[in-house]
Amino acid sequence: MRVYTIGFTKKSAVEFFETLRRNSIKQVVDVRIKNVSQLAGFAKRDDLKYFLGELCGADYHHLEFLAPTKEMKDEYAESKDWDAYAREYTELLASRNALDRLGRSFFERETCLLCSEASPDKCHRRLLTQYLQEHWGDIEVTHL
Repeated sequence: MRVYTIGFTKKSAVEFFETLRRNSIKQVVDVRIKNVSQLAGFAKRDDLKYFLGELCGADYHHLEFLAPTKEMKDEYAESKDWDAYAREYTELLASRNALDRLGRSFFERETCLLCSEASPDKCHRRLLTQYLQEHWGDIEVTHL
């Protein structure tokens, strides 16, 4: 099974949607807390849903149970303690029964996890893919 991730920051709309099309993404899973901010530009929920359907033939899902809490994000922004943030986010996924709520079959189509961070290095979308790998094993991750 392959799971993709992408961040929209520092990408033009052309680059973002062409990257998804080039990789035959069929569904985008938004793992952000807020998906309607004006700062999101072309990645605001309703616009993104429209553009994904029209330009990529892809579905849009906002799965809030995969997003960290606002308090977690705020605490990390202040402390810059990535290890603590990663541990807390992983515990949050377990407490929300994320694996049961998703199910492996959800990823049968080419799926891309979306967040705002330009790089996956210090982003919860990378932590999420690691969590899936640890529990499901045979997952190949491609960060776009």
